[in-house]
Amino acid sequence: MLSFKTISNVTKRYRHLVRYQQIIGIIFKYGFENIIDAMKIDHYLDKIVFSKPHEKLSRNQRIRMVLEELGPTFIKMGQVLSSRPDLIPLDLTRELAKLQDKVPSFSFEQVRQIILSEFGKPISDMFHSFDESPFASASIGQVHLAELSPNEQVAVKIQRPGIRKTVEVDLEIIHYLAQVMEKNLEEMAIFRPVKIVEEFARSLEKELDYTVEAANMEQMAEQFAKTPSIHIPELHRSHSTQRVLCMEFIRGIKADDIETIDRAGLDRKKITRLGADFIMRQVFEFGFFHADPHPGNIFILEDMRICVVDFGMTGFVDLATRELFIDLLQALASKNSQDTARLVCRLTEAHGQVNMATLEKDISQFSAVYLSRKLKEILPSRMIHQFLELCTRHGLKIPPDLFLMIKAFISIEAVARRLDPEFDMLGHARPYVRAAALRKYSVPRLSREFTRLARDIFALSQTLPSDTSQIITQIKQGKIKVSIKIEGMERLMMTQDQTSNRISFAIIIAALILGSAIVLNSRIPPMIFGVSIIGIAGFIAAAVLGLWLLVAIIRRGRL
Repeated sequence: MLSFKTISNVTKRYRHLVRYQQIIGIIFKYGFENIIDAMKIDHYLDKIVFSKPHEKLSRNQRIRMVLEELGPTFIKMGQVLSSRPDLIPLDLTRELAKLQDKVPSFSFEQVRQIILSEFGKPISDMFHSFDESPFASASIGQVHLAELSPNEQVAVKIQRPGIRKTVEVDLEIIHYLAQVMEKNLEEMAIFRPVKIVEEFARSLEKELDYTVEAANMEQMAEQFAKTPSIHIPELHRSHSTQRVLCMEFIRGIKADDIETIDRAGLDRKKITRLGADFIMRQVFEFGFFHADPHPGNIFILEDMRICVVDFGMTGFVDLATRELFIDLLQALASKNSQDTARLVCRLTEAHGQVNMATLEKDISQFSAVYLSRKLKEILPSRMIHQFLELCTRHGLKIPPDLFLMIKAFISIEAVARRLDPEFDMLGHARPYVRAAALRKYSVPRLSREFTRLARDIFALSQTLPSDTSQIITQIKQGKIKVSIKIEGMERLMMTQDQTSNRISFAIIIAALILGSAIVLNSRIPPMIFGVSIIGIAGFIAAAVLGLWLLVAIIRRGRL
């Protein structure tokens, strides 16, 4: 498990200190010197030479460039955060989505060592042949073409050597900087930078374990096992570990390579429909979906099947959330702004109090702009972005998996429009939405729900008598004590105590005055100048107590 160490211990070692200086230097280089100053860490900049800040670029562009220059860990963090509008602003997520890995490949000798350490066998014993040069390289690993036998080609993903240690060092530094930022920058504290780093660490932990991606592949393959138009690469478990992933090598045409698709004589309109069906079934039927279906991850096979690769990023939306989402789509389609606002609030997390009247008004205006047109005239990606921005304006945070699902839909829509500019994505989605809504009230679904309810009631009926008996026994034995706390009772009791004390003081003062008057009138000795000393002392005591009571009342602000 990736963990955070105390940065003071980390920076004692020279190599960590150098990396710390490098990170701060690049942040400064791209024009964020005000952040460095506010965080009080500018003393690390003494021996660093900077180029001119990129003043003509937007803040979000400069953030993206900082992450790109800082390397694999930061690039990966940006890619993860591009799917987390619950953690960062929506406009920044769009900029971070442009992040690309620009990492050189590592040597074949290192590949040999990794294979040997993972399997305890040399590479020649594991594979019939193995290409020394990778055909793809990224921040976490690289992919080689190999053969298990002369007739079986595979793609082997090898994790970058030392990447876990590199990530741990960077995470230690990032975590420390996030703590300093949260402490010293009030405007950044609202984005909870420490939580962002912790969320990223959890996400990266999964990506550094290839067995997670292997499980995702198997689950996706099971979902589409009976769908001949969809092909999921076969996983070779015997040749896969945490650091090595071996799967069927796919020879196909990338989904955005229009010229090659046309030369092969493939039907683009049919391919578009099949690709749309692929994402619709994931979203509306299964809930488990490929969260990064960009053109580089989608291949068209020669027999017109759709093949998707790279299952490192997937999402899951549970049945209850999917049904709420379908209800939201139906409310939007019927232009019911009140129901739409209510469902939006149920699907999102509110940051503060939501003004429902204003939200309903904005939704009504949104519906008037987009839903008064024909479906073919609507650009789904633009419509969805506008709706997400509407939610952001009202302080509503989209849950990460729901946002991933929406992003997957937008990605497929972009590919579909490139393949077939006349394709109506919203029209194609309509029967899936209708079918999903009907499944909610289908006989099998209602039967399952009633069966589950009956099972729960039966289980409760079996345990209720004994549980009730135990509770009654414990009450009799005095083992259960009921504590009732009434809000405001302590303040009321305090007020009553103060009132009682003042009344007691008033009675004592009155008694002193009356007693002193009687003593003076009775001329009880000892006497001074013909006046009883005891009587005078009683009047003085009464005056002091009376003044004390008056001051106490004035301090409370109530006479």
